[in-house]
Amino acid sequence: MNIPYSILDLATITQGRTIADAFHHSLSAAQTAEQHGYNRYWLAEHHNSVGVGSAATSVLIGYIAQGTNTIRVGSGGIMLPNHSPYIIAEQFGTLATLYPDRIDLGLGRAPGTDQLTARAIGRQQARVEEFPDDIRKLQMYFSKENAGSAVRAIPGEGLDIPIWVLGSSPDSARLAGEFGLPYAFASHFAPTHLFHAIDLYKKTFKPSAVLKQPYMMAAANVVVADTDEEANYLFTSVLQMFMGVITGKRQAMPPPVADINSVWDEMTRQAVLSMLACSFAGSQERVRAHIDLFIKQTGIQELMITTNVYDQEARLKSLRLFAELMRVPESV
Repeated sequence: MNIPYSILDLATITQGRTIADAFHHSLSAAQTAEQHGYNRYWLAEHHNSVGVGSAATSVLIGYIAQGTNTIRVGSGGIMLPNHSPYIIAEQFGTLATLYPDRIDLGLGRAPGTDQLTARAIGRQQARVEEFPDDIRKLQMYFSKENAGSAVRAIPGEGLDIPIWVLGSSPDSARLAGEFGLPYAFASHFAPTHLFHAIDLYKKTFKPSAVLKQPYMMAAANVVVADTDEEANYLFTSVLQMFMGVITGKRQAMPPPVADINSVWDEMTRQAVLSMLACSFAGSQERVRAHIDLFIKQTGIQELMITTNVYDQEARLKSLRLFAELMRVPESV
């Protein structure tokens, strides 16, 4: 259990509250995470989603970093095909200059939205195939050796900004391994290829200037409460959110319901539970047992959790309770 633990956030918008509320709640969660030993607080890039407020990811990272002091803040991730690598180098160079030794740059190859919105973003979908080259460009812009180039990232050049490869498929695992970069897997919504990706990452890993041994992080949905019943109740908000993904009827995060079976059919239930296989809701004792098994089975070096709870105080309590169970010595 003695591995670093971190948070992935989408600045989730809840029903009956504003987007500004979502931003303020994210900052409050980050401050709580900092106080309770979390290693990183990452924000994910999504677009055209009524339940997700983290579209301008770099801007929100700055807001969270400004309101905290020590916790690492970064992207989980920046969807690189949507952006010019040069602009991302400047943006994260600016963040790393303002908040030294605290900024992470996690990169994904998906657009983080539907195809119509991807076209509105204005980048060609073919750029997905250029993802490896775009990572190399970022590495070049951040390097001291680029000082002699005609195109330089100012700020950005010469700064230590860790680059992570993010993914939900074996392809991303192979890329991270071949590049010798740390790898984060989106098992919180795409658990199917988790163990294949872990194996492939380890097999293809080549030591690099930034990483000598494989370093992998996996994500899980986690809600902790005083009792299993309370946590399961709170978790129904997440179940309803993913119902929206499955049915195409996306919505802001709804309040929990006493009987989740009253709002879905059997086919939807199976689809949602399949997507959320890496989810742990319950008391500290129950979640600790599941997390301990998850860490042992995967052999990950770091765990990232996403905690979407409708009530902000219950969310902050969940983060505190989770930190407590992660700090309990293994011998106990």
